[in-house]
Amino acid sequence: MTSKRITAHVGSMDDMAKRFVVAWKEAKSGAKPMGEHITFVTLESLVSVMSPKRLELLRALRASGPSSIRALSTALARDYKSVHTDVVLLADAGLIKRNKDGSISAPWDKVQAELQLAS
Repeated sequence: MTSKRITAHVGSMDDMAKRFVVAWKEAKSGAKPMGEHITFVTLESLVSVMSPKRLELLRALRASGPSSIRALSTALARDYKSVHTDVVLLADAGLIKRNKDGSISAPWDKVQAELQLAS
């Protein structure tokens, strides 16, 4: 597995759009990408997605490598339906990747949260 980091920002859609424009210009000029980013509109939404059980799930998935939801629920000794719900939420947020073979993975070594106090 390659070492990767994703940054979770708390900010507005305008903030997200600005990062997109910068990334677009960097890609167009051939510069190295600025990394992967996801944006949460409120701190509450970030905190609700990054619950202790979901962090445990991300860590287990990162440690095990690509897996099925069933195998992950067995490894975590958790109910399949609860793990499935958490996987869907984390995938929708961009923290879990769905692979072409049907497995899921957490390719991040680090999830970095960033909260701006002033604009």
